[in-house]
Amino acid sequence: MKFDFKHLKWKAFAATSGPGGQHVNKVATAMELRCKIKDLELPEAAEARLRAAAGKRVNSEGELVLVAKEHKSQERNRLEAIEKLVEFVLEAGKAPKKRRATRPTKGSKERRLVGKKKRSDVKKLRQGRE
Repeated sequence: MKFDFKHLKWKAFAATSGPGGQHVNKVATAMELRCKIKDLELPEAAEARLRAAAGKRVNSEGELVLVAKEHKSQERNRLEAIEKLVEFVLEAGKAPKKRRATRPTKGSKERRLVGKKKRSDVKKLRQGRE
């Protein structure tokens, strides 16, 4: 899969959560990555899976918004945001496995009934006799 990075929009901002004193307030190291999902040119099914997996990270304009603010440098945060984007796209590309219908075994049915009988007996013991 090829991807053109010119569709990515970057925004740096100050990540003010956590320790760091005034230094945190004056440096813009956190990075926000915005990418229109249509620009990723995914198949319809994969695009739907990406939207579902991203949840609230997709805004009303159809942009996937990823924020990276773990590291102290813009470059590391930029790389982390790209890694997140790649991870989302790769996961969306995988089709979910189809479930094979199975039946409970005879043993599992018997174990279930034995468990229900034991539970029933415990509850009968609790009933107050008048």
